Amino acid sequence: MSTDHKKNQPIYLDYHSTTPVDFRVAKQMFDQMTAAFGNASSVDHKYGDEAKTAVDQSVLYVADLIGASSKQIIWTSGATESINLAIFGHIARNSDRTLPRIAILPVEHKAVIDTCEALAKQKLAEIIQLQVDSKGRVELENLEKVCASGISLLCVVAANNEIGNIYPIGEIGKIAQRYEVAFLCDASQVVGKVPIDFAEWGITYLAISGHKLYGPKGVGALVVRKGYRLKPLIYGGGHQKGMRSGTLNVPGIVGLGEACRLRKLEMVEDERAIATKRDQMQELLIEAIPGLVVNGDTQSRLAGNLHISIPGIPNSAIIARVHSKLAISSGAACSSGVEVPSHVLRALGLSSEQMEGALRIGIGKFTTEEEVCQAVKILSETIFSIR
Repeated sequence: MSTDHKKNQPIYLDYHSTTPVDFRVAKQMFDQMTAAFGNASSVDHKYGDEAKTAVDQSVLYVADLIGASSKQIIWTSGATESINLAIFGHIARNSDRTLPRIAILPVEHKAVIDTCEALAKQKLAEIIQLQVDSKGRVELENLEKVCASGISLLCVVAANNEIGNIYPIGEIGKIAQRYEVAFLCDASQVVGKVPIDFAEWGITYLAISGHKLYGPKGVGALVVRKGYRLKPLIYGGGHQKGMRSGTLNVPGIVGLGEACRLRKLEMVEDERAIATKRDQMQELLIEAIPGLVVNGDTQSRLAGNLHISIPGIPNSAIIARVHSKLAISSGAACSSGVEVPSHVLRALGLSSEQMEGALRIGIGKFTTEEEVCQAVKILSETIFSIR
């Protein structure tokens, strides 16, 4: 993100919602939209061949970043579609006469929760809630008992999009494999930030979204383990092994591929720098604001995540006052505009004061130290003026 672009703009601290597109990614996409604009399914001429070659290269970049085979990638419009395809497609394809049981974390993204609830309302599945503690950490003993009891699908997010908790996916995958349970992991918040090994971790379905790793919106992927097939949500043409028909979004796919290539090269260094800035901001805010509480698992969270509560001051009052200076949020973008407290914070059992005063701050690779210091100053002055 250029310095000129940032001038006279609010400081952007909502990286969990979406990341700015890396200019190197945008350049690749522009070329695909203008010079190499062919349909990847048109194999009778050069334009189609160029598009197919670009898609084939992109799938290698995505697969390499997450430790998967290129044959396992299904292109989608984003993680929400990937999750819907995995859940609906798995249940429709693998259900027998007994009612399928799906186990989910209560802190899952709404794409998982709402999809499972839709199945339950249609009496097509029974939903089992896994247990988390007051920090949002998964209770592995309970998870194993649930798997042992016999379930059709296990859903555990790789990292929560509000409190930032990173979950032990490798360990959970081993439990799922032990009991021969299909395992869906929403990895949209961790791909490009935390190393993932799809092949080794026992994941059956992995959801990815381009706009969480400095790629474009409207493109993602579902990684499907060999030997599993899904009933499609979208029909017409039988594209992508019959699991997701439709003309491929070649510029988006190329953007996602390039974003994955860059994250593979730069992820470790970037995330280390991001964590340093996050820790600096946390320390300054705790010093400046009496009573501030940091939510979630501070020992295992996304490098850019800082989820705080300021008891006694509604988050709406803070956001209204800093709106022109800071881009922060009271919760997940998928639930924006909803007045009820976040389902994630309710699952943690936080007090009503903590939930009402909750703010999600997301730092990314384009966040500067100067912006961190400015944001702390703006927040602390705003809170003191309200008090």
